[in-house]
Amino acid sequence: MPIELPPGTASYRNDRNPEPKKRQILLVVGLIAAAIAFAFWLFGALVNGLVWLIPPSVERQLGTFTVPVFEQMAEPSAAQDSLNQLLNRLEANLPPEQQQDHDYQVLYIPDATVNAIAIPGDRVVIYKGLLTQTESENELMMVLGHELGHFANRDHLRRLSRGLLLQLMIAVFFGDTGGLQDVAISGVTSLSNAQFSQGQELQADEFGLNLLQQTYGHVA
Repeated sequence: MPIELPPGTASYRNDRNPEPKKRQILLVVGLIAAAIAFAFWLFGALVNGLVWLIPPSVERQLGTFTVPVFEQMAEPSAAQDSLNQLLNRLEANLPPEQQQDHDYQVLYIPDATVNAIAIPGDRVVIYKGLLTQTESENELMMVLGHELGHFANRDHLRRLSRGLLLQLMIAVFFGDTGGLQDVAISGVTSLSNAQFSQGQELQADEFGLNLLQQTYGHVA
């Protein structure tokens, strides 16, 4: 016998089993979301691979626009000279292919920021805040070796946003110097604030430890 509901009572509908049309819509939305996620992943993988195709000459050209921004903040000083002497000792133990056509130098910035970064143009930027927290020459050498590791793995280019890296590759392809300048100017903030992945940091640590071993004969 059918049950009569009082007037105004909403009828019950089981939404746990949506109608076929609704299921199709949900399926299409899910497929679109998966396709977008895959496209982003693929784009990131392609861009990360592209950094190895950027020739050193283009990287140096990019550095001509990037380095002056940090040089304006740097302070020629005894501290900067000492840091460059330490860097030179490490550089002497780099593989030949990483020494060729490179001139690594330290820029010392008297700012309380606790940070060190590798930037296009073979420059390692060391902030005073980090320097005041290091307690030994070995610690400083490890910091410098770590940054040289980022250069070796081209992480300093990956530090640019994916959009800027793509813009950089387009500029390289078309020989657009103005495009390189735009990338450099836009990338200064990315270079200062971007974070490396745990894997990138571990690789840079391993590179730095190997350099310390070659320089001192030990890492302790």
